[in-house]
Amino acid sequence: MTDMVDYDVSDGIARLTMNNPPLNALGQGLRLALAEALERAEADDAVKAIVLLAGGRSWPVGADIREFGKPPMLPHLPGLCSLFQAATKPVIAALHGSALGGGLELALVAAVRVADKATSLGLPEVTLGILPGAGGTQRLPRLIGAGPALQMILSGAPVTADAALALGLIDKIAPGPVADAAMAIAEAHVAGRVPLPVASRRKLPGVADTAAYLADVAKARAEARPVHDHAGGRIIDCVEAALLLPPDEGLVFERSAFEDLVATPEARALRYAFLAERRGAKSLPALAGKPRVPGRIGIVGAGAMGVALTGLLLEKGAEVTLVARAPEKAKAAAARIARALDGAEAKGIISPDKRRADWQRLHCGAALDAVAGADLAIDCVSEDLAAKSVVLETLGALNPTLPILSLTCALDPLTLAAATGRSERHGSLWLSEPLRRVSMVELAADDSATAVHEAAQGLGKLLGWRLLRQGPVAGFLGQRLWTTRRDVADRCLSLGAAPHEVDRALRAFGMPFGPFELADLYGMGHHLLVHPVRRAGVLRSDVGKALADWLEAEGRAGRRSGRGYYHYGEQGQPKADRDLETKLDTLRPRAPVPAAMLERRLVAAMTNDGAWALVEGRARQPSDIDLVTMAQGFPRWKGGPMQAADEAGLLLMRNDLVKWASYGDAFWTPAPLWDDLIREGRHFRDLNRD
Repeated sequence: MTDMVDYDVSDGIARLTMNNPPLNALGQGLRLALAEALERAEADDAVKAIVLLAGGRSWPVGADIREFGKPPMLPHLPGLCSLFQAATKPVIAALHGSALGGGLELALVAAVRVADKATSLGLPEVTLGILPGAGGTQRLPRLIGAGPALQMILSGAPVTADAALALGLIDKIAPGPVADAAMAIAEAHVAGRVPLPVASRRKLPGVADTAAYLADVAKARAEARPVHDHAGGRIIDCVEAALLLPPDEGLVFERSAFEDLVATPEARALRYAFLAERRGAKSLPALAGKPRVPGRIGIVGAGAMGVALTGLLLEKGAEVTLVARAPEKAKAAAARIARALDGAEAKGIISPDKRRADWQRLHCGAALDAVAGADLAIDCVSEDLAAKSVVLETLGALNPTLPILSLTCALDPLTLAAATGRSERHGSLWLSEPLRRVSMVELAADDSATAVHEAAQGLGKLLGWRLLRQGPVAGFLGQRLWTTRRDVADRCLSLGAAPHEVDRALRAFGMPFGPFELADLYGMGHHLLVHPVRRAGVLRSDVGKALADWLEAEGRAGRRSGRGYYHYGEQGQPKADRDLETKLDTLRPRAPVPAAMLERRLVAAMTNDGAWALVEGRARQPSDIDLVTMAQGFPRWKGGPMQAADEAGLLLMRNDLVKWASYGDAFWTPAPLWDDLIREGRHFRDLNRD
């Protein structure tokens, strides 16, 4: 294990260099190597100072998340930090890259911290539903005060090196290589020019003003927090304990809180979501280098999605050529974009210079050859195979090397790729809406389409999208699972619930919008509604279909028309509609349905359809299903439906499905995978590939 730390001594200085690529995660092997190296330096009378360095791209970015929830392996991180804190020789930490989580906690026990100017520092544990468990809630507030420490720990957001210096979190920003700066400090100490105190004797300015410290704690405690946020309150308690308890007792208090939080379902779900994102990234073919962000992008199709995507790309600094089917449509699209830019400027969202620069990077026209010289072409033509095929064939002929991405939800990616005449240059994307809320996009492209993968990953980097590889069976998970959520909502109407009751229950569950609110927002003619994707043998709910037909016949097109599943007043606020509920009562008897039952049916339906997707080969692994549903609004702190089912118990949920299916609705028929997993004593998470 000791090869994870390079050890050398010269002129009274021991250099300990961590080497655990790619990001020096503080797993058990690196912790053991560090403890052994520190012991060696402490025992060597010739060593007067210790410089702690990190090889590779970064200082440690945290502990190894895969160890969370498992029996601790010695030396555990709190113990390692205490060893460095108690060192009898000053330790100088040389930070670069990202000092996050356990990595920052390790840096906090150094006598001196010097950082590269580009270093970011933070304690992001709250995003995993836990708190820093190796002294972060104790040492950080003692160093920089309760207010700044709570801001960092409760938000989980990193700070820059400049901000860290201003807070007193670091002692110096290196003017050149950080290792050289750290060595210069150590050399000055060894020479007696600038004697350094050991870490245990450093002054702690953060606790100098007791009244201000406690006032900051009280202010944080008074802020409202979501019901599922168990970590926030415990963090505040620990920061308060950093002032009120002796240091050793404060560390024990923190560790107890950490262990309590690690065991909560919310923390398990958040860790699962974090690892699911890692797995999703591995679904993409590896590239030779970092993806190049496309600078010139052609958009074909000036509908709502094409215009919205153009605006987003302009905002991110890309040069965009927007092509419509006719000159008048191109002019209309340009006018819409101009109005959006004017509105953003008027609200102070962008400056006049930014508005002018964005407009100058926009080119609108009706000729497809205008996009032939772009780095990437994006097909936003409506869901019509004939229209898309003409566009793709023309683009493929204009520039055989041009990567093309088609936005689609209902059309077969292989058919679209063939239409280009250059299938190795084509990929398809499925993304949810609204566009500015998109966090993850499904990609369908052949492994051989290297240029497409490079362009798609570059586009994702530009727009902040995570990409998930679709397949291996054609058809996107996003559309399938969106349809399932809508179908289960319709079946809740059949039970006797009203649309606003279903939406209210699912918002309480953690969804940002209810399915009927979304239907009104998008409008009845939106492609998410008119292109449902269901497994064979599953039909739409009779009640849901009859109600949707009535809405269409009544001209109730949703929010834009003032009425849909809801009635919208002058302020645009949705209100339950008596006329709709009267119509609904003619389709089925009204009955109270507990919110817990509505939530239970949502999770069961989405998990079951995920299980069918695994059986059919439409999903690679359960965590991919969870990623897609979380991108569509399934609460991250529940981890997605597959993780939620594992938490609830597969046997209980499978029995619910069998019961509901016995009433004759194939929608609830459980996938055979349920019985296989239950019989083998396994969970959906056991099917993920780590």
